[in-house]
Amino acid sequence: MIMITARVAAYVLRQIDPDVVAAFPITPSTEVPQYFSQFVANGQVRTEFVAVESEHSAMSACIGAEAAGARTMTATSSQGLALMWEMLYIAASMRLPIVMTTVNRALSAPINIHNDHSDAMGARDSGWVQIYNENNQEAYDSLIMAIRVAEHADVQLPVMICYDGFITSHSVENIMLLEDDLVKSFVGEYKPQYSLLDKEHPVSMGMFDLPAFYFEHKRQQAEAIKNAKQVLIDVQNEFAKISGRQYGLFEEYKLDDADIAIVIANSTAGTAKDTVDMLREQGVKAGLLKIRLFRPFPADEIVKALSHVKAVAVMDKAEGFSAAGGPIFVDVRSAMYGKADGIKVINYIYGLGGRDVGVYDVKRVYDHLQTIADSGQIDNLYNYLGIRE
Repeated sequence: MIMITARVAAYVLRQIDPDVVAAFPITPSTEVPQYFSQFVANGQVRTEFVAVESEHSAMSACIGAEAAGARTMTATSSQGLALMWEMLYIAASMRLPIVMTTVNRALSAPINIHNDHSDAMGARDSGWVQIYNENNQEAYDSLIMAIRVAEHADVQLPVMICYDGFITSHSVENIMLLEDDLVKSFVGEYKPQYSLLDKEHPVSMGMFDLPAFYFEHKRQQAEAIKNAKQVLIDVQNEFAKISGRQYGLFEEYKLDDADIAIVIANSTAGTAKDTVDMLREQGVKAGLLKIRLFRPFPADEIVKALSHVKAVAVMDKAEGFSAAGGPIFVDVRSAMYGKADGIKVINYIYGLGGRDVGVYDVKRVYDHLQTIADSGQIDNLYNYLGIRE
């Protein structure tokens, strides 16, 4: 079937048929609740659709619904995610397995409706599991798997499924869909461990937490997000059996024998793959590692995958404003410290506010890496791609 990704996300929601969807429209995620609301209006789902006046209220409604024992989903982008900031932390800290489609868009100011990763990267330490997706097939599959990861007894945390605004969300691509019954069987019936509506087993949620207990609760939360890595591996293996599509914590593209490699996330990975193919035809041993799971960060696995290369460029579609590198770069370089010290690692910031990045732009990065690999010297650690200086 040919479908745009915004409709794909709504289609997944229809197949899952969650108990509650609360949302406020914001470009470019608007079509997700818009299309889904049509399924609600047509009686194709039993979902209670809650139209609210802001994204802060949308996440507040999701928190209340999930705390009451309802399987809950939503979608947002950019300023909408930023307006949810307070509630993102509350959802994660209350251990509520909400699943949210995050259609990545640049944050203001100045206002920009196009794609970069500043929204989700800004929320990377909020306690949500984050999974990044290159195309609509990955987004579709990841949304189905996210339910199982979020609701797993060893996790019980919200999950953010990220894909690029407009570039992916409004692109038309072929997609392999699963049968409705197969999706419903895979996600299963939601059986919350705790519910505010369970009068036989009363609980308190989000209460005041004094120093005597708060630290331990944060430690439990940290352990839960660590558990999400293995849970995702297990869920992906199960999903492969019903779909024929196997996913990992990240994707390795022609990386086995690569001398130089790029680490990148979301749609630009497709452009980078074309660049790798072109360079391979020229005899250059180029490779690529595409981030999928970013929170929790699969540090050891990424270090192992990159351990044989000579030079790596970590590509960030978000400025970290730390003067030390973008968010993915900081994590990758930190992971490699003391474990792969001989590898030269540099950072490139690219594509902010939707700036186009083509094959020959990416080739410039590989050319830079080849120079570093040949000389053994890093000239510029912190670089910008395709900017007017």
